[in-house]
Amino acid sequence: MLVLFETAAGYAIFKVLNESKLQQVDSLYKEFETPEKANKIVKLKHFEKFQDTTEALAAATALVEGKLGKSLKKVLKKVVAKEAHEQLAISDAKLGGVIKEKLDLSCVHSPAVAELMRCIRGQMESLITGLPPREMSAMSLGLAHSLSRYKLKFSPDKVDTMIVQAISLLDDLDKELNNYIMRCREWYGWHFPELGKVITDNLAYCKSVRKIGDRTNVAGSDLSDILPEEIEAEVKLAAEISMGTEVSEEDIGNIRHLCDQVVEISEYRAQLYDYLKNRMMAIAPNLTVMVGELVGARLISHAGSLLNLAKHPASTVQILGAEKALFRALKTRKDTPKYGLIYHASLVGQTTAKNKGKISRMLAAKAALAIRYDALGEDTNAEMGAENRAKLEARLRQLEDKGIRRISGTGKAMAKVDKYQHKSEVRIYDPSGDSTIPSTSKKRKFEEVEEEDATEPMTPAVKPKKAKRESVIEEEEQAETSAAAEETLKKKKKKKKDKKAEEQMEEPKEEEVVAVTETTEKKKKKKKKVKEEQEEA
Repeated sequence: MLVLFETAAGYAIFKVLNESKLQQVDSLYKEFETPEKANKIVKLKHFEKFQDTTEALAAATALVEGKLGKSLKKVLKKVVAKEAHEQLAISDAKLGGVIKEKLDLSCVHSPAVAELMRCIRGQMESLITGLPPREMSAMSLGLAHSLSRYKLKFSPDKVDTMIVQAISLLDDLDKELNNYIMRCREWYGWHFPELGKVITDNLAYCKSVRKIGDRTNVAGSDLSDILPEEIEAEVKLAAEISMGTEVSEEDIGNIRHLCDQVVEISEYRAQLYDYLKNRMMAIAPNLTVMVGELVGARLISHAGSLLNLAKHPASTVQILGAEKALFRALKTRKDTPKYGLIYHASLVGQTTAKNKGKISRMLAAKAALAIRYDALGEDTNAEMGAENRAKLEARLRQLEDKGIRRISGTGKAMAKVDKYQHKSEVRIYDPSGDSTIPSTSKKRKFEEVEEEDATEPMTPAVKPKKAKRESVIEEEEQAETSAAAEETLKKKKKKKKDKKAEEQMEEPKEEEVVAVTETTEKKKKKKKKVKEEQEEA
């Protein structure tokens, strides 16, 4: 039996001298306790050394993936094919199947073979001659590093730890700067309070304080390299009429030292921001184009690494940083947040409040693709990010112009807006409504018209078209007047009926009043009779 053993230095093929010992799997390790005992069981037949680390890496990756590499194929053809009748012990069953297919060699993989491999590894230095231990350890270390780099697709430019540290430091610097500037303004404000109102920029304020010192030095100091001419004139004017208290030179020295710290931290912050921008363009160019370097760095920092961020779906990327609000909304059964850290991206910031949710959802979807492309892709260009950003900007314009576009048809053409013309309607006052005197009734007019028609002589001649039209109009007017006359008659009849009904209702009421008066008179007469009888008695 032959044994194929893979090392960091090359391929080793051993011949098993005593196969009966392999049957005792539990006690096999005892036979490899010393190099002498190990040499009695296995003997090195052939050793094929790797030329360099790249060849070793190619061979190792092929073995890991269960493939037959070129160097291994050469060794098996050269050595093992001569003794094809013997079995070949293999540590990987998958590799054994590939060798059997391509080279028609019988391969063996069993627990006994696995134990044998472990025992050979323990006595490898004594079994493989011609390789010093130091060289062997260096080769194994180099191969381990290169193999791990290959597995992780490692590149020194792709180290996202630097980004996580840089963005954290940038946030800390901003906090410290705010504290220092606030303290500086408050401290120097006791001496020269008007300066804080004149100079609004924090860095310019600190530089001015450092240069001025005591406010009495303002007249003689030149601030043209820090401030514009108008503001410099205002500062000098304010110094003359300042209401601040007097301070000692020691106080001014401490304030100046604080101003130095603020200026130095501001300069370092600007340098750190440039560094972060360059690192983001190297590590995640597509994400940087989509959301900007600061938002991208904060997303990576929040997720822990670029690879962890790539594992998140678009919905998680959208609300990353708003976890508190999300769980509060789920607990209270209210609306979940629409955006987290992605809210600070320029695309979301330039939209109206109505469309912020839509844009943040679309941006998160495209950003998730960009993150995966940056983390797992081999290209380092930002073409995909630029294309997606252009699409999002087009979609944003479409959402903003949605009110002007027409819905019917293709939806691409803009709705036509007619020219506005102001139409003013002037209404003339009708004085006929003011008169309370009844005008001549329509009946009389109708009778007069009939009399006129009767007096006119009948002519047999044919009427022209105008006469016909006039006759039609007259007929329509007659019909209208007759209808109006009937309506007035009906109204009069109704009024008469209503009056009769009211009179009938009033008559019983009068009878009731008469009856009531009669009963009261009778009662009075009875009372009088009762009084007279009592008096007589």
